Amino acid sequence: MRSSLSVAIVALAVVLFAPAVRAAEVTANDTARFLAGLQPSANSPLLRLTTDPAWQRHAQFFDTAFAQLEQQQLSRIRNWSGVNLPTARRTMFYMFAGPDFLYANAFYSGATTYVLSGLEPTGAVSDLTTLPSDTVAVALNSVERSLWSLLNFSFFVTRQMKTDLDVAEVSGTLPILYVFLARSGMTIRDVKPVVLVANGALTVGVNELARSKARGTRIAFAGADGVEKTLYYFSTDLSNSGLKASGFLKFCATLAPGDSLIKSASYLMHLGDFSTVRKFILANSATIIQDDSGIPLAQYSPRMWRFAPFGRYLGPIDKFPGLYQQSYAELFSRARPLDFGIGYRWRPNESNLLLSVRLPGDGATAEALPPGEQAPALSSSPKPRKPRPLPSDDFWGSR
Repeated sequence: MRSSLSVAIVALAVVLFAPAVRAAEVTANDTARFLAGLQPSANSPLLRLTTDPAWQRHAQFFDTAFAQLEQQQLSRIRNWSGVNLPTARRTMFYMFAGPDFLYANAFYSGATTYVLSGLEPTGAVSDLTTLPSDTVAVALNSVERSLWSLLNFSFFVTRQMKTDLDVAEVSGTLPILYVFLARSGMTIRDVKPVVLVANGALTVGVNELARSKARGTRIAFAGADGVEKTLYYFSTDLSNSGLKASGFLKFCATLAPGDSLIKSASYLMHLGDFSTVRKFILANSATIIQDDSGIPLAQYSPRMWRFAPFGRYLGPIDKFPGLYQQSYAELFSRARPLDFGIGYRWRPNESNLLLSVRLPGDGATAEALPPGEQAPALSSSPKPRKPRPLPSDDFWGSR
C-alpha cells in the first residue's frame, strides 16, 4: 500500500513539474536573441533579465547600430547580389572570415551551408540566468565593443577583438555568431562543437578538441522561409604548414564546389605561405567576390574567369605597403559604380569589389597550369612589386 502510494506521488510530481523544467531551459536561440538585444521567447528564463536597464540600453544600442548598417550596407549588398550574381551554389566558403556571418549572408543569402574560418577560438556562452546582473552587464558591453569595428568599418580588428571578448561568460566567436544570426532574422535550432582530424573527417563533440588543429562549431538554423541551413565556424591556421595537419580543406572539398567571399584578408594570399588555400579557392569556386586584399589578379587565368569590377581601386592602405597591382588598376579603369563601402578602404567612394565568375568548360584553372607557367595577367603591365612581410596579429580574416 505504502509502496503504491509512493509510486503514485512520484508519478504525480513528474506530471506537475516536468513542464516547468522544460519551460526553464535556456535555449541557444533565446540566448542569441538576448545577446542581440532582441526579446527572447515568452517562456524563456532570460525574459526576466530584459527588465534590467543595462539590457534595455544594450538593446537600444543594437537597434540603432543594426538599423544603420541595414540601410547603408546590408540592403545595398543584397540588392547588388540580386542583380549581379548568378544562381548561388549550396555551399559558401568564407576563408579568413572570423565570425562574420553577417556579410556572408548578405552576399550569398541563397546558400544552405556556410563555412567560415579564422584564428580566433570558438569560445563559449554561459547560462546568463545564473550570473549576477552586473556580470551580465559586463558581458553585454564586451559584445558591443567587439562588434564596434565591423559595425562601423565592415571588418574586425584582431587585437581589439581578443581583448573585448576575453570575458569568461561570453568568449571567442560564438557570441558574435549568435548576434549575427539573430539580427539576420534566423532561428537557431541546434549548436554543437565540432573538430576535424587530418583526413578531413568531422567529429561532433568535445573529446578530440585537444588534439585537433581545426576546432569549431556547427550551428543548424533557419530563416523565415523555414529552409534548414548549416553554419560551420572553424578556428584554424590557413597557412600552408597549418593546413597540412588540420584536414580543413579536405573537409571543405566534401562540400565543394561552392561560392567564395574574401574581404579584408590582410593580403595573405599574396604570399607564398598561403598558396594552398588560394589554389583551393580558385579550384573549387563558381564565383569569387573579393576586394584587392584577396587573391592577386595574376593568379587568375583569364581563360577560365570572367571579371566584373565595381568601385574604385586606390591601392592598399598604408599598413600593407608594396602590394599595389597595376593590372588591378587597369581592370578597374572600366569599373561600374559601387554604392556601399567594403574592406579596408571602407568609404563607399574608395572601395573596390571584384566579381569573378568561372566560365563554362573543363580547361585548366590558374593553379592547375603546368609547373613553372604563371597565370597570365590581364595586361602587359609590369609585375607588382614583391610583397613585404605583413603584420600577423592586427588584422585577421574578413573583418
